[in-house]
Amino acid sequence: MEITIYHNPRCSKSRQTLELLREAGHDPLVVEYLKTPPTPRQLQALVKRLGVPVRDLIRTNEQPYEDLGLAAADLSEPELIKAIAENPILLNRPIVVTPHGARICRPPELVGELLESSAP
Repeated sequence: MEITIYHNPRCSKSRQTLELLREAGHDPLVVEYLKTPPTPRQLQALVKRLGVPVRDLIRTNEQPYEDLGLAAADLSEPELIKAIAENPILLNRPIVVTPHGARICRPPELVGELLESSAP
């Protein structure tokens, strides 16, 4: 089963999630999104796959959130996606994608539920 993790190696939650995937016998594709930021199109697909509002993908405690005024309720999804694409530090992490679903794995243990739902 192909699994992708949007990963920040400096984030303890992301490292824990990656470790849980590997302990479960998976060798996921690791996307270090700070080095290789997702495009707006990729982010839109990820939002659709996750089935969550774009705002769920945004880390509100990062400086660009305040600097860009992203708390404003009138911002559109395309505007928010553009902000994430241009400032990938805003992407909530870790995000795990499997053929059977996707999830923001905070806390890391949520990856277990995602893997269980992916079992044959």
